[in-house]
Amino acid sequence: MTVAVDSTAAKTRGGRAPRPGPFGRLRRSYQKHWYAYAMIAPVVVVLGVLVIYPLVRGFYLTLTDADSLNSARTIGVNHIDATYRFIGFDNYADILWGPTSYDRFWSHFIWTIVWTALCVALHYVIGLGLAMLLNQKMRGRTFYRLLLILPWAVPTFVTVFSWRIMLSDSGIINSVLGSLHLPQPQWLEDTFFQRSAAVLVNTWCGVPFMMVSLLGGLQSIDPVLYEAAEMDGASSWQRFWNVTLPGLRSVSSTVVLLGVIWTFNQFNVIFLLFGNTAPDAQILVTWAYYLGFGQQPRDYAQSAAYGVLLLSLLAVFTSFYYRWLNRNEQLA
Repeated sequence: MTVAVDSTAAKTRGGRAPRPGPFGRLRRSYQKHWYAYAMIAPVVVVLGVLVIYPLVRGFYLTLTDADSLNSARTIGVNHIDATYRFIGFDNYADILWGPTSYDRFWSHFIWTIVWTALCVALHYVIGLGLAMLLNQKMRGRTFYRLLLILPWAVPTFVTVFSWRIMLSDSGIINSVLGSLHLPQPQWLEDTFFQRSAAVLVNTWCGVPFMMVSLLGGLQSIDPVLYEAAEMDGASSWQRFWNVTLPGLRSVSSTVVLLGVIWTFNQFNVIFLLFGNTAPDAQILVTWAYYLGFGQQPRDYAQSAAYGVLLLSLLAVFTSFYYRWLNRNEQLA
């Protein structure tokens, strides 16, 4: 009896029990947290069907020459099998440095970057200005908040179609400009004005979200900080620069990141405003749609390759953006 106790104590003192393998740890985790696994299982299945499988399938298509002529299809009672071939990374090479790479990718890429930067900057500046106004004590503040949030509450297709009517040659905007003896731009025909109209409409749609988010951030800033700054003789600009902006740092970093992702992939505004009639105003996501569904034959492989490139660009941007934010927080 004494020998057994001593040997057990020696094992305990001399070393740890052997660590279970990955399957053992998984089994123990499942036995301990089976209820949590059961709760998240439906979400995992839905994500797998709606997100993971399309991503994997889309990436596989980028490695082929699939289009509407060689894909599997059914015509009447006849089923035609797929005949597309595996070609590796040729689609990416053709998109990035092929003979028509500038017209098909780089020109749209440059415009997408400009479009995203302009829209997000306008969203933030106008949204912050309106949020600061609504954060003041004024009569009818609730009514103004409801009025300014309407563009966000109205469905996007209604807003864009309304702007399309107003921007047409005989629309109200050109009618007003004509009555003032000012030039009447071709908003839906000329490339420069098409891009200007797209930025205008997207700004109208996106400002309310930015305004509401920044308004919540403004209301979370302690008023004592403003009072202390005012007692120290700080001007309005100094209070804004040293109190308001630092107080909005966490909110601003989040809404700007969301704004970049949403604007970079903003399909609705461009497509509903121009359809396929404005090739030079198309951003990458609408151009990918055109390649896959707006031409004959439909180029499924290149359209999917555009999607993978878009995802990669956003992933790289998000990674650098978070690193930049973390470095600034450490310096602060």
